[in-house]
Amino acid sequence: MRKFGSIVQYTSEELAEMIRRGEDQTDVARLDALTEEELEASIDFAEEGEPIWSEAIVGLPEPSPFVKVGIDADIVRWFEAQGQDYRGRINTVLRSYVDTHARDAATPSRG
Repeated sequence: MRKFGSIVQYTSEELAEMIRRGEDQTDVARLDALTEEELEASIDFAEEGEPIWSEAIVGLPEPSPFVKVGIDADIVRWFEAQGQDYRGRINTVLRSYVDTHARDAATPSRG
């Protein structure tokens, strides 16, 4: 089992063993008995949110280019200490920075 914040990831072997021990919490019979209408009604759209189809992107994402960039060693160590996929987290931080600054640039200043 690997844990990423509040998300837990199991291998198929671990899941099979949990099911064998009766530790799964899925009531498959109850789910199978639901009608399509009951299933739709059970979705909490207030929590999940309605899909915004106008913002959907159709197609495959553009491949990420390989870029060699120098990052201070202490910063890399900090991200590595956060766990696996530290490069993905660095990319997420950079994405947030770009999105914030692109939004700020698009907002007219009040001056």
